[in-house]
Amino acid sequence: MSHSLGNIFKGDKVIWMVFFILCIISVVEVFSASSELTYKGGNYLAPAMKHVGILLGGIFCMLCTIQLKCKYFKAFAYPLLIFSVITLIIVYLTGQSTNGASRWISILGIQFQPSEVAKGTMVLITAQILSAMQTPTGCDRHAFNYILIVGLFIVPLIMLENLSTAVLLCLVIWLMMIIGRVPTKQWGGAASIVVLLAAVAVIFCFAVGGDESEESPKKNLTEKVDQGTNSTDEKDEGGITGGIFHRATTWKNRMLKFVNNKNIPPEQVDLDKDAQVAHANIAIASSNIIGKGPGNSVERDFLAQAFSDFIYAIIIEEMGIEGAFVVALLYIILLFRTGRIASRCENNFPAFLALGLALLLVIQALFNMSVAVGIVPVTGQPLPLISKGGTSTLINCIYVGVILSVSRTAKKRVTTQDDNKNKVAAASRN
Repeated sequence: MSHSLGNIFKGDKVIWMVFFILCIISVVEVFSASSELTYKGGNYLAPAMKHVGILLGGIFCMLCTIQLKCKYFKAFAYPLLIFSVITLIIVYLTGQSTNGASRWISILGIQFQPSEVAKGTMVLITAQILSAMQTPTGCDRHAFNYILIVGLFIVPLIMLENLSTAVLLCLVIWLMMIIGRVPTKQWGGAASIVVLLAAVAVIFCFAVGGDESEESPKKNLTEKVDQGTNSTDEKDEGGITGGIFHRATTWKNRMLKFVNNKNIPPEQVDLDKDAQVAHANIAIASSNIIGKGPGNSVERDFLAQAFSDFIYAIIIEEMGIEGAFVVALLYIILLFRTGRIASRCENNFPAFLALGLALLLVIQALFNMSVAVGIVPVTGQPLPLISKGGTSTLINCIYVGVILSVSRTAKKRVTTQDDNKNKVAAASRN
Protein backbone atom coordinates (compact mmCIF):
# COMPACT_ATOMS: atom_id res chain seq x y z
CA MET A 1 0.00 0.00 0.00
CA SER A 2 2.73 2.46 1.01
CA HIS A 3 4.70 1.50 -2.11
CA SER A 4 1.73 2.26 -4.40
CA LEU A 5 1.13 5.61 -2.67
CA GLY A 6 4.81 6.40 -3.12
CA ASN A 7 4.41 5.85 -6.85
CA ILE A 8 1.57 8.36 -6.95
CA PHE A 9 2.86 11.03 -4.58
CA LYS A 10 6.39 11.31 -5.89
CA GLY A 11 8.91 13.90 -4.88
CA ASP A 12 9.88 15.52 -1.61
CA LYS A 13 7.68 14.20 1.21
CA VAL A 14 8.03 17.33 3.36
CA ILE A 15 6.67 19.54 0.58
CA TRP A 16 3.80 17.11 0.07
CA MET A 17 3.04 17.31 3.79
CA VAL A 18 3.10 21.12 3.76
CA PHE A 19 0.86 21.15 0.70
CA PHE A 20 -1.75 18.84 2.21
CA ILE A 21 -1.83 20.77 5.51
CA LEU A 22 -2.36 24.02 3.59
CA CYS A 23 -5.17 22.35 1.61
CA ILE A 24 -6.89 21.15 4.79
CA ILE A 25 -6.67 24.64 6.31
CA SER A 26 -7.97 26.04 3.02
CA VAL A 27 -11.06 23.81 2.93
CA VAL A 28 -11.95 24.55 6.57
CA GLU A 29 -11.43 28.31 6.34
CA VAL A 30 -13.05 28.78 2.92
CA PHE A 31 -16.08 26.84 4.17
CA SER A 32 -16.20 29.10 7.21
CA ALA A 33 -15.50 32.37 5.41
CA SER A 34 -17.97 31.90 2.53
CA SER A 35 -21.05 32.85 4.51
CA GLU A 36 -21.86 35.69 2.10
CA LEU A 37 -21.80 33.34 -0.88
CA THR A 38 -23.80 30.79 1.10
CA TYR A 39 -26.48 33.38 1.86
CA LYS A 40 -26.68 34.50 -1.78
CA GLY A 41 -26.68 30.99 -3.23
CA GLY A 42 -28.92 29.36 -0.65
CA ASN A 43 -26.63 26.34 -0.33
CA TYR A 44 -24.14 26.32 2.52
CA LEU A 45 -22.10 23.49 0.99
CA ALA A 46 -21.83 24.82 -2.58
CA PRO A 47 -18.91 27.29 -2.15
CA ALA A 48 -16.84 24.79 -0.19
CA MET A 49 -17.59 21.92 -2.56
CA LYS A 50 -16.65 24.06 -5.54
CA HIS A 51 -13.38 24.94 -3.81
CA VAL A 52 -12.71 21.27 -3.04
CA GLY A 53 -13.31 20.46 -6.69
CA ILE A 54 -10.79 23.08 -7.76
CA LEU A 55 -8.25 21.73 -5.26
CA LEU A 56 -8.75 18.21 -6.59
CA GLY A 57 -8.24 19.56 -10.08
CA GLY A 58 -5.08 21.27 -8.84
CA ILE A 59 -3.81 18.01 -7.34
CA PHE A 60 -4.43 16.28 -10.66
CA CYS A 61 -2.43 19.00 -12.43
CA MET A 62 0.33 18.52 -9.84
CA LEU A 63 0.49 14.78 -10.44
CA CYS A 64 0.71 15.35 -14.19
CA THR A 65 3.44 17.98 -13.73
CA ILE A 66 5.48 15.72 -11.48
CA GLN A 67 5.67 13.12 -14.26
CA LEU A 68 7.62 15.57 -16.43
CA LYS A 69 11.37 15.64 -16.10
CA CYS A 70 12.57 19.12 -15.19
CA LYS A 71 14.64 19.43 -18.39
CA TYR A 72 11.42 19.42 -20.43
CA PHE A 73 10.14 22.58 -18.77
CA LYS A 74 12.51 24.59 -20.96
CA ALA A 75 10.44 23.66 -23.99
CA PHE A 76 7.42 25.48 -22.55
CA ALA A 77 9.22 28.79 -21.94
CA TYR A 78 8.77 30.71 -25.17
CA PRO A 79 5.37 29.30 -26.20
CA LEU A 80 4.14 30.39 -22.75
CA LEU A 81 5.73 33.81 -23.28
CA ILE A 82 3.83 34.31 -26.53
CA PHE A 83 0.62 33.02 -24.94
CA SER A 84 1.06 35.31 -21.91
CA VAL A 85 1.68 38.46 -23.95
CA ILE A 86 -1.27 37.82 -26.26
CA THR A 87 -3.70 37.01 -23.44
CA LEU A 88 -2.53 39.98 -21.34
CA ILE A 89 -3.25 42.28 -24.28
CA ILE A 90 -6.64 40.65 -24.83
CA VAL A 91 -7.59 40.91 -21.16
CA TYR A 92 -6.70 44.60 -21.13
CA LEU A 93 -8.71 45.36 -24.28
CA THR A 94 -11.71 43.07 -23.84
CA GLY A 95 -11.30 41.31 -20.50
CA GLN A 96 -14.01 40.98 -17.90
CA SER A 97 -13.86 43.55 -15.14
CA THR A 98 -13.63 42.27 -11.59
CA ASN A 99 -13.94 45.03 -8.99
CA GLY A 100 -12.64 47.75 -11.25
CA ALA A 101 -9.86 45.85 -13.02
CA SER A 102 -9.97 43.87 -16.26
CA ARG A 103 -8.29 40.65 -15.16
CA TRP A 104 -10.32 37.83 -16.67
CA ILE A 105 -10.82 36.37 -20.12
CA SER A 106 -12.78 33.35 -21.24
CA ILE A 107 -11.45 30.70 -23.63
CA LEU A 108 -13.74 27.82 -24.59
CA GLY A 109 -15.99 28.77 -21.70
CA ILE A 110 -13.16 28.61 -19.15
CA GLN A 111 -12.33 31.81 -17.29
CA PHE A 112 -8.78 32.45 -16.20
CA GLN A 113 -6.37 35.22 -15.23
CA PRO A 114 -3.50 35.61 -17.73
CA SER A 115 -1.40 37.33 -15.06
CA GLU A 116 -1.19 34.04 -13.13
CA VAL A 117 0.28 32.27 -16.17
CA ALA A 118 2.54 35.24 -16.95
CA LYS A 119 4.12 35.18 -13.46
CA GLY A 120 5.24 31.59 -13.79
CA THR A 121 6.38 32.20 -17.36
CA MET A 122 8.62 35.06 -16.27
CA VAL A 123 10.19 32.93 -13.55
CA LEU A 124 10.69 30.04 -15.99
CA ILE A 125 12.44 32.20 -18.60
CA THR A 126 14.55 33.96 -15.95
CA ALA A 127 15.71 30.58 -14.62
CA GLN A 128 16.60 29.50 -18.14
CA ILE A 129 18.58 32.68 -18.87
CA LEU A 130 20.45 32.60 -15.56
CA SER A 131 21.36 28.94 -15.92
CA ALA A 132 22.49 29.26 -19.55
CA MET A 133 24.78 32.21 -18.84
CA GLN A 134 26.59 31.03 -15.72
CA THR A 135 30.38 31.34 -15.72
CA PRO A 136 32.97 30.27 -13.12
CA THR A 137 33.02 33.85 -11.80
CA GLY A 138 29.26 34.45 -11.82
CA CYS A 139 26.52 35.18 -14.32
CA ASP A 140 27.41 36.83 -17.61
CA ARG A 141 26.51 40.50 -17.58
CA HIS A 142 24.36 40.12 -20.71
CA ALA A 143 21.91 37.96 -18.78
CA PHE A 144 20.54 41.05 -17.07
CA ASN A 145 19.73 42.63 -20.43
CA TYR A 146 17.89 39.53 -21.66
CA ILE A 147 15.85 39.33 -18.45
CA LEU A 148 15.01 43.01 -18.75
CA ILE A 149 13.84 42.61 -22.34
CA VAL A 150 11.54 39.71 -21.42
CA GLY A 151 10.26 41.66 -18.42
CA LEU A 152 9.32 44.61 -20.63
CA PHE A 153 6.93 42.32 -22.53
CA ILE A 154 5.17 41.10 -19.39
CA VAL A 155 5.47 43.47 -16.40
CA PRO A 156 3.93 46.65 -17.94
CA LEU A 157 0.91 44.69 -19.20
CA ILE A 158 0.33 43.27 -15.72
CA MET A 159 0.96 46.60 -14.03
CA LEU A 160 -1.80 48.48 -15.85
CA GLU A 161 -4.49 46.36 -14.19
CA ASN A 162 -2.75 44.76 -11.22
CA LEU A 163 0.04 46.87 -9.76
CA SER A 164 0.63 44.65 -6.72
CA THR A 165 1.16 41.56 -8.89
CA ALA A 166 3.68 43.47 -11.03
CA VAL A 167 5.56 44.58 -7.89
CA LEU A 168 5.52 41.02 -6.54
CA LEU A 169 6.89 39.64 -9.79
CA CYS A 170 9.65 42.26 -10.00
CA LEU A 171 10.72 41.49 -6.44
CA VAL A 172 10.92 37.76 -7.18
CA ILE A 173 12.95 38.29 -10.38
CA TRP A 174 15.28 40.66 -8.53
CA LEU A 175 15.92 38.03 -5.84
CA MET A 176 16.50 35.40 -8.52
CA MET A 177 19.16 37.62 -10.09
CA ILE A 178 20.92 37.89 -6.74
CA ILE A 179 20.78 34.12 -6.26
CA GLY A 180 21.90 33.65 -9.89
CA ARG A 181 25.04 35.73 -9.24
CA VAL A 182 24.17 38.56 -11.63
CA PRO A 183 26.83 41.28 -11.15
CA THR A 184 26.09 43.39 -8.08
CA LYS A 185 26.41 46.59 -10.07
CA GLN A 186 23.55 45.49 -12.33
CA TRP A 187 21.02 44.24 -9.77
CA GLY A 188 21.93 47.12 -7.45
CA GLY A 189 21.40 49.57 -10.29
CA ALA A 190 18.12 47.87 -11.12
CA ALA A 191 16.96 48.32 -7.52
CA SER A 192 17.86 52.02 -7.66
CA ILE A 193 15.96 52.46 -10.93
CA VAL A 194 12.91 50.65 -9.51
CA VAL A 195 12.91 52.91 -6.44
CA LEU A 196 13.12 55.97 -8.70
CA LEU A 197 10.31 54.71 -10.93
CA ALA A 198 8.20 53.92 -7.87
CA ALA A 199 8.65 57.50 -6.64
CA VAL A 200 7.65 58.82 -10.07
CA ALA A 201 4.63 56.51 -10.11
CA VAL A 202 3.50 57.73 -6.69
CA ILE A 203 3.81 61.35 -7.80
CA PHE A 204 1.91 60.53 -10.98
CA CYS A 205 -0.90 58.82 -9.06
CA PHE A 206 -1.28 61.79 -6.75
CA ALA A 207 -1.23 64.16 -9.74
CA VAL A 208 -3.86 62.45 -11.91
CA GLY A 209 -5.78 60.34 -9.39
CA GLY A 210 -9.16 61.54 -8.23
CA ASP A 211 -10.29 62.19 -4.68
CA GLU A 212 -11.70 59.53 -2.41
CA SER A 213 -15.09 61.13 -2.72
CA GLU A 214 -15.12 60.26 -6.43
CA GLU A 215 -15.40 56.57 -5.57
CA SER A 216 -18.59 54.96 -4.45
CA PRO A 217 -17.89 53.83 -0.92
CA LYS A 218 -21.31 52.37 -0.27
CA LYS A 219 -21.15 50.05 -3.21
CA ASN A 220 -21.77 46.44 -2.29
CA LEU A 221 -18.28 45.08 -2.71
CA THR A 222 -19.31 41.47 -2.32
CA GLU A 223 -21.49 41.37 -5.44
CA LYS A 224 -18.55 40.58 -7.73
CA VAL A 225 -16.45 38.20 -5.71
CA ASP A 226 -17.76 34.86 -6.86
CA GLN A 227 -15.32 34.35 -9.73
CA GLY A 228 -11.90 34.93 -8.32
CA THR A 229 -9.43 36.08 -5.77
CA ASN A 230 -8.96 39.72 -6.58
CA SER A 231 -9.24 42.73 -4.37
CA THR A 232 -12.34 44.82 -3.94
CA ASP A 233 -11.18 47.74 -6.02
CA GLU A 234 -13.58 50.02 -7.81
CA LYS A 235 -13.09 51.29 -11.30
CA ASP A 236 -12.43 54.99 -11.81
CA GLU A 237 -14.66 56.83 -14.21
CA GLY A 238 -13.88 59.62 -16.63
CA GLY A 239 -11.00 62.03 -17.01
CA ILE A 240 -7.42 61.04 -17.61
CA THR A 241 -7.81 58.19 -15.15
CA GLY A 242 -10.64 56.71 -17.18
CA GLY A 243 -8.26 55.50 -19.88
CA ILE A 244 -4.96 53.67 -19.56
CA PHE A 245 -4.45 54.87 -16.01
CA HIS A 246 -8.00 54.31 -14.79
CA ARG A 247 -6.57 52.62 -11.67
CA ALA A 248 -4.68 55.72 -10.53
CA THR A 249 -7.42 56.85 -8.15
CA THR A 250 -7.60 53.44 -6.48
CA TRP A 251 -3.81 53.36 -5.98
CA LYS A 252 -3.80 56.91 -4.66
CA ASN A 253 -6.56 56.28 -2.13
CA ARG A 254 -4.94 53.08 -0.89
CA MET A 255 -1.67 54.89 -0.27
CA LEU A 256 -3.45 57.79 1.44
CA LYS A 257 -5.40 55.45 3.71
CA PHE A 258 -2.25 53.59 4.66
CA VAL A 259 -0.15 56.71 5.30
CA ASN A 260 -2.95 58.45 7.19
CA ASN A 261 -3.67 55.39 9.31
CA LYS A 262 -4.29 56.86 12.75
CA ASN A 263 -5.77 55.46 15.90
CA ILE A 264 -9.45 56.30 15.56
CA PRO A 265 -12.02 55.66 18.29
CA PRO A 266 -14.31 52.76 17.31
CA GLU A 267 -17.36 55.00 17.19
CA GLN A 268 -15.68 57.22 14.58
CA VAL A 269 -14.67 54.45 12.15
CA ASP A 270 -16.40 54.82 8.77
CA LEU A 271 -17.42 51.26 7.94
CA ASP A 272 -18.52 52.35 4.46
CA LYS A 273 -15.16 53.71 3.31
CA ASP A 274 -12.84 51.50 5.37
CA ALA A 275 -14.91 48.34 5.69
CA GLN A 276 -12.20 45.87 4.73
CA VAL A 277 -9.46 47.20 6.99
CA ALA A 278 -11.85 47.94 9.85
CA HIS A 279 -13.46 44.49 9.90
CA ALA A 280 -10.07 42.80 9.46
CA ASN A 281 -8.82 44.66 12.53
CA ILE A 282 -11.97 43.69 14.44
CA ALA A 283 -11.46 40.04 13.47
CA ILE A 284 -7.87 40.06 14.71
CA ALA A 285 -8.66 41.96 17.91
CA SER A 286 -11.62 39.71 18.78
CA SER A 287 -9.55 36.54 18.49
CA ASN A 288 -8.42 37.00 22.11
CA ILE A 289 -5.09 35.35 21.20
CA ILE A 290 -6.45 31.79 21.42
CA GLY A 291 -9.10 32.21 18.72
CA LYS A 292 -12.81 31.43 18.60
CA GLY A 293 -12.43 28.03 17.01
CA PRO A 294 -12.94 26.90 13.39
CA GLY A 295 -16.29 27.98 11.99
CA ASN A 296 -16.98 30.53 14.73
CA SER A 297 -15.92 33.71 12.95
CA VAL A 298 -18.23 36.69 13.26
CA GLU A 299 -16.50 39.13 10.91
CA ARG A 300 -16.82 36.77 7.93
CA ASP A 301 -20.40 38.08 7.62
CA PHE A 302 -19.19 41.68 7.26
CA LEU A 303 -15.74 41.42 5.65
CA ALA A 304 -15.76 41.56 1.86
CA GLN A 305 -13.36 39.01 0.35
CA ALA A 306 -13.24 37.15 3.68
CA PHE A 307 -12.59 33.95 1.74
CA SER A 308 -9.87 35.48 -0.42
CA ASP A 309 -7.83 38.63 0.17
CA PHE A 310 -8.54 38.76 3.91
CA ILE A 311 -8.77 35.09 4.75
CA TYR A 312 -5.71 35.41 7.01
CA ALA A 313 -7.69 37.75 9.27
CA ILE A 314 -10.38 35.07 9.54
CA ILE A 315 -7.70 32.47 10.31
CA ILE A 316 -6.44 34.63 13.17
CA GLU A 317 -9.99 35.21 14.45
CA GLU A 318 -10.78 31.49 14.48
CA MET A 319 -7.42 29.86 15.16
CA GLY A 320 -5.70 32.55 17.20
CA ILE A 321 -2.08 33.62 17.16
CA GLU A 322 -0.92 30.00 17.25
CA GLY A 323 -2.87 29.14 14.12
CA ALA A 324 -1.59 32.25 12.35
CA PHE A 325 1.97 31.31 13.29
CA VAL A 326 1.52 27.75 11.99
CA VAL A 327 0.24 29.02 8.63
CA ALA A 328 3.20 31.40 8.27
CA LEU A 329 5.59 28.64 9.36
CA LEU A 330 4.28 26.30 6.65
CA TYR A 331 5.26 28.78 3.93
CA ILE A 332 8.69 29.26 5.50
CA ILE A 333 9.19 25.47 5.59
CA LEU A 334 8.20 25.33 1.92
CA LEU A 335 10.83 27.95 1.05
CA PHE A 336 13.63 26.41 3.11
CA ARG A 337 12.86 22.89 1.91
CA THR A 338 12.94 24.10 -1.69
CA GLY A 339 16.25 25.82 -0.97
CA ARG A 340 17.64 22.50 0.24
CA ILE A 341 16.41 20.77 -2.89
CA ALA A 342 18.00 23.47 -5.05
CA SER A 343 21.32 23.17 -3.23
CA ARG A 344 21.45 19.47 -4.14
CA CYS A 345 20.84 20.02 -7.86
CA GLU A 346 23.85 19.48 -10.06
CA ASN A 347 22.47 21.69 -12.84
CA ASN A 348 21.54 25.33 -12.39
CA PHE A 349 18.26 25.44 -14.29
CA PRO A 350 16.14 23.22 -11.99
CA ALA A 351 17.65 24.92 -8.93
CA PHE A 352 16.80 28.42 -10.15
CA LEU A 353 13.34 27.35 -11.33
CA ALA A 354 12.38 25.68 -8.04
CA LEU A 355 13.68 28.59 -5.96
CA GLY A 356 11.95 31.15 -8.16
CA LEU A 357 8.56 29.45 -7.87
CA ALA A 358 8.96 28.98 -4.12
CA LEU A 359 9.82 32.67 -3.75
CA LEU A 360 6.76 33.55 -5.84
CA LEU A 361 4.46 31.57 -3.54
CA VAL A 362 6.03 32.63 -0.24
CA ILE A 363 6.40 36.35 -1.01
CA GLN A 364 2.79 36.46 -2.21
CA ALA A 365 1.77 34.82 1.07
CA LEU A 366 3.76 37.43 3.00
CA PHE A 367 2.02 40.18 0.99
CA ASN A 368 -1.40 38.77 1.87
CA MET A 369 -0.61 38.29 5.55
CA SER A 370 0.93 41.75 5.82
CA VAL A 371 -2.21 43.31 4.35
CA ALA A 372 -4.46 41.42 6.76
CA VAL A 373 -2.57 42.67 9.81
CA GLY A 374 -2.20 46.22 8.46
CA ILE A 375 1.56 46.29 7.78
CA VAL A 376 1.23 47.25 4.10
CA PRO A 377 -1.54 48.86 2.01
CA VAL A 378 -4.31 46.71 0.56
CA THR A 379 -2.90 44.86 -2.46
CA GLY A 380 -5.50 42.32 -3.49
CA GLN A 381 -3.14 39.33 -3.38
CA PRO A 382 -4.80 36.02 -2.38
CA LEU A 383 -3.15 33.67 0.10
CA PRO A 384 -1.61 30.92 -2.07
CA LEU A 385 -3.17 27.45 -1.70
CA ILE A 386 -5.55 28.72 1.00
CA SER A 387 -7.71 31.48 -0.48
CA LYS A 388 -10.74 30.54 -2.56
CA GLY A 389 -9.96 30.85 -6.23
CA GLY A 390 -9.95 29.32 -9.66
CA THR A 391 -6.99 30.09 -11.88
CA SER A 392 -4.72 31.07 -9.00
CA THR A 393 -5.35 27.79 -7.14
CA LEU A 394 -4.71 25.63 -10.20
CA ILE A 395 -1.58 27.53 -11.21
CA ASN A 396 -0.19 27.47 -7.65
CA CYS A 397 -0.69 23.70 -7.57
CA ILE A 398 1.27 23.45 -10.81
CA TYR A 399 4.06 25.56 -9.26
CA VAL A 400 4.27 23.08 -6.39
CA GLY A 401 4.21 20.26 -8.92
CA VAL A 402 7.22 21.75 -10.69
CA ILE A 403 9.11 21.96 -7.39
CA LEU A 404 8.26 18.32 -6.66
CA SER A 405 9.37 17.35 -10.17
CA VAL A 406 12.72 19.04 -9.54
CA SER A 407 13.07 17.17 -6.24
CA ARG A 408 12.34 13.90 -8.05
CA THR A 409 14.09 14.16 -11.43
CA ALA A 410 16.85 16.77 -11.15
CA LYS A 411 20.31 15.26 -11.22
CA LYS A 412 21.78 15.38 -7.71
CA ARG A 413 25.10 16.99 -6.93
CA VAL A 414 27.54 14.46 -5.51
CA THR A 415 29.17 15.80 -2.34
CA THR A 416 32.34 14.53 -0.72
CA GLN A 417 30.28 12.87 2.01
CA ASP A 418 28.07 11.13 -0.55
CA ASP A 419 31.13 10.03 -2.49
CA ASN A 420 32.65 8.50 0.64
CA LYS A 421 29.39 6.66 1.39
CA ASN A 422 29.35 5.26 -2.15
CA LYS A 423 32.94 4.04 -1.76
CA VAL A 424 32.14 2.35 1.56
CA ALA A 425 29.05 0.70 0.04
CA ALA A 426 31.06 -0.53 -2.94
CA ALA A 427 33.79 -1.90 -0.65
CA SER A 428 31.23 -3.75 1.49
CA ARG A 429 29.72 -5.35 -1.62
CA ASN A 430 33.17 -6.54 -2.67
